[in-house]
Amino acid sequence: MVTPRSILKSHKLRITDCRLDIIQEFLDRQVALAHSDLEEKLQNQFDRVTIYRTLNTFLEQDIIHKVLDDSGATKYALCSMEDDHDHDHEHVHFKCEVCGETTCLEDVHLPPVKLPKGYKKREMSLLVLGICPKCA
Repeated sequence: MVTPRSILKSHKLRITDCRLDIIQEFLDRQVALAHSDLEEKLQNQFDRVTIYRTLNTFLEQDIIHKVLDDSGATKYALCSMEDDHDHDHEHVHFKCEVCGETTCLEDVHLPPVKLPKGYKKREMSLLVLGICPKCA
């Protein structure tokens, strides 16, 4: 079973209350979260800078990835922990137009894109807007 503690241990990161709580929030919600979502939930425990630094550490360690969203806010989603550290972020993201939640559809991969000569891909993302099963 994946737990916040096991995720931190597998990435050889120091275990802190903030790191544990942020990972737990991702595990509990199972949707992409913005810094403001986490700040609102954890505001009485950690300041905004601590949350920001924790998110940056998680990005660097490939625990979370950035998610494209039409809101303009940067959102983050927990990376799949099934294959240890062997995964990619090139999958479809789905945003529900009713509840506003953005989720990773990890089984729906992006099609290959052939770029013109001289262009180099760094990352790719695709956002699908629609209605999720909870809101249908």
